[in-house]
Amino acid sequence: MMKFRSKRFCRGSFKFCGNNNNKGSEKANCENIYNNSEVKWEVRPGGMLVQKRDSGDSVAELISINVSTLSHFHLISIEATSTFGELKMVLSLVSGLEPREQRLLFKGKEREDSEYLHMVGVRDKDKVFLLEDPAIKEMKLHSMPRGQSIGTPCITV
Repeated sequence: MMKFRSKRFCRGSFKFCGNNNNKGSEKANCENIYNNSEVKWEVRPGGMLVQKRDSGDSVAELISINVSTLSHFHLISIEATSTFGELKMVLSLVSGLEPREQRLLFKGKEREDSEYLHMVGVRDKDKVFLLEDPAIKEMKLHSMPRGQSIGTPCITV
C-alpha cells in the first residue's frame, strides 16, 4: 500500500486550501477538515495507480459472457476482474475440455490466460469463441489405436 498526499478542495469553495486569497478562518477550517485523513492508493492489474476504495464498497461485478463453440452456446456468469485462465477453468466444467486444450478468441484475437477480462474490454453480454487447440486435437486422434472410431471407448488390458 502506498500513501501520497494530495491537495484538497475546501467545502463550498473551488479554490485550493492553501491560497493566499482565502480568509484566515476559512483556511484554518479547511486544514482541520483534511489534515486528519490520508489518501490511500492501490495499483490495479493494468499498472494504473488509483485511489483505494473502501472495503465495504468492493463488491465484485458479475458479467454474463456468451461463449460459442462450433456446435454449442453457453452463458457464463463471471467476475469482470477475472482472467481468461479463470474463464477456461469454468468452461472446462461446462464443455468437457481441459483448460490447456482450449483456445479463447475475443474480438478476433486469441487471448492469453494471464489477460484480465475487463482490461481487454470484455463487458456484459459480449461474445467469446471457444475452440479446441488443433495440435492437441491431432495428438488425441494419433494416440487412438487403429480401427477404433472416435465415439467408442478405448479399453486396454
